[in-house]
Amino acid sequence: MWWFQQGLCFLPAALVIWTAASFVFAYITAVLLRHVDPLVPYISDTGTMAPERCVFGIMLDVSAFLGMATVYVRYKQVQALTGVDNVRLHRLNSFGLLLGVISSFGMCVVANFQKTTLFSMHLVGAVLTFGVGALYILVQTLLSLKMQPHVHSKAIYLVRLGIGVWTLCSIISMFISSVIMYSSLPGVDVAHKLHWIPGEMGYTAHIVSTVSEWSLAFSFISFFLTYIRDFQKINLRAEVDLQSSHLYDWPHGGVVASHHLKREANESSPLLAGGT
Repeated sequence: MWWFQQGLCFLPAALVIWTAASFVFAYITAVLLRHVDPLVPYISDTGTMAPERCVFGIMLDVSAFLGMATVYVRYKQVQALTGVDNVRLHRLNSFGLLLGVISSFGMCVVANFQKTTLFSMHLVGAVLTFGVGALYILVQTLLSLKMQPHVHSKAIYLVRLGIGVWTLCSIISMFISSVIMYSSLPGVDVAHKLHWIPGEMGYTAHIVSTVSEWSLAFSFISFFLTYIRDFQKINLRAEVDLQSSHLYDWPHGGVVASHHLKREANESSPLLAGGT
């Protein structure tokens, strides 16, 4: 059995590979069509103009779905591994699920509201994706701290803590450099500025900001790589619970089902409740 066939580890692996491919594909297409400069443009700029914005939007929508599925499976795994009497841990786990779903939804907003079309909504999506996503990383790191050494080793906690610090540093760097860039270019519509000339006003701050954004994006998706070994140890099983022997809204054929017919489906599903 290959490693990606074990449990549900294909979910975080697919999320990371697919999202990274979305960024790289949009970048290569935008550069080849000369829509952006080759030297580290904003990720959003590579998905601004057609045709790359169409594929970029579709691919990020798929990433959002994979993200929701991944955070749900993580929620179910932590729920199963922690005792029912640990109320604080279960509340923290539920809060993490909420943050993960919001962050994934933010990715849909980023994908479908381009920077040059509706900047305010694009900015909201970016805050939901990376801002709320950073809180999700914080919650999962705290859960890892609480669950070691009985559930998993201290090493995985330290790895997640390191990625969390990387994400935080990227956010701070991007915020400061963006403020400097916008303040040094009064009256310039920076949101629609896709080409930059080396040496012009605000260019250095722009490069620092774009590098920070790429660093933030890859630190965020890299966090889900730490789920691969955990997800190898979990499967979710779908259970069908039939409430009736037919699909009519009234008694049919003189027979009314008075009991539940339960059948267990053989296929695995990351979206339905199950056990580890």
